[in-house]
Amino acid sequence: MNFEFDAQTDQMCATIADFARNRLAGPDAFEPDGFRRRWRLVGEQGALGTVVPSAYGGLGQGAVTAAAIMEALGYGCMDTGFVFSLGAHVFACLTPIVEFGTEEQKQRWLPLLCSGKRIAAHCITEPEAGSDALSMRTRAERRGDAYVLNGDKSFTTNSPVADVFIVQTATRPGGGCFGLTSFVVEAGTPGLTVGKRYEKVGLDGSPTADVHFDDCTVPASQMLGPEGGGFGVFRTSMAWERTCLFALYLGTMRRVLETSIAYANERQQFGTAIGGFQAVSHRIVDMAVRLETARLMLYRAAWGLDRGSTDEVAPALAKLAVSEAAVQAGLDAVQIQGGLGVLHGQAETALRDALPARIFSGTNEIQKNNIARALGLGGRSPRSRA
Repeated sequence: MNFEFDAQTDQMCATIADFARNRLAGPDAFEPDGFRRRWRLVGEQGALGTVVPSAYGGLGQGAVTAAAIMEALGYGCMDTGFVFSLGAHVFACLTPIVEFGTEEQKQRWLPLLCSGKRIAAHCITEPEAGSDALSMRTRAERRGDAYVLNGDKSFTTNSPVADVFIVQTATRPGGGCFGLTSFVVEAGTPGLTVGKRYEKVGLDGSPTADVHFDDCTVPASQMLGPEGGGFGVFRTSMAWERTCLFALYLGTMRRVLETSIAYANERQQFGTAIGGFQAVSHRIVDMAVRLETARLMLYRAAWGLDRGSTDEVAPALAKLAVSEAAVQAGLDAVQIQGGLGVLHGQAETALRDALPARIFSGTNEIQKNNIARALGLGGRSPRSRA
């Protein structure tokens, strides 16, 4: 076992964290032009192409390095919502194209998506199909050399600014895992419309909205993977997202831990720094323990991805551990700062930005169901964790 990054990765992460700290600060209110400007800056740094082969404009790195870069972005950038959008773009959109795209699709989209000149969104969730992805109602009907898409998608990250959409549809309703098919759909395609941007409790810097398809005609050449192969695309994107995207919260937690230590050493009560009070110091120690535990679980899952593991438990465990630790870190930071913690600032922002982590990429309850099933609970045989 080796728990250290190589020197090149360490230097890359330090550079990315410094860049994020100095160049990616977000405005108080979402502004599309500013969002795209910062997005292009990230592309110029190479951070959007971490897992994309160099032949298509990427860095050709694996999951461990990709997670390390996300952690550095989360540590350096105060706009966690913006970093979340970057992660959704890379792991829910680029990785499926890398894994399942035709050569023509890769040549057309990957260089643009790596460079930051284009932004991608992955349309999965629907009003009646969130955790139950196999019940999605968005249909794709074959008509000659094209498919006609009809349906509604909700909670679609990046959709208000997206140039291209990865769209999950049902080509054979009731067909289970073999009834779903994925498409690459360009923004501006007739019949594709994006709704009003959501106002959310957290991750304000990540633009999110509904996406509607009304007789949206897509050439068969834009199908991603084979017909009926959409569930494989979905599983691949979720494995990468539940592992590498969540590394951004490791960076956020590290930053919150450092500011909590600094505050506890500076804040005086009863003639001494509050960091000397056991109730405060133990809370901070617990923050450190949860961070290190979650970090080990996430990088173990990333290590498995790099080795071609099909284990679905490790990403589920990582997502569960990191999201719960991030929420608790926000609560602890607020408590340590007392009255200041409930004012607008880093502590309350960290808490609000962490709350959605329990929901997206499959709720934590769903992760526990998946883990329980793999353990053989409910009368099922335990699954091998290859």
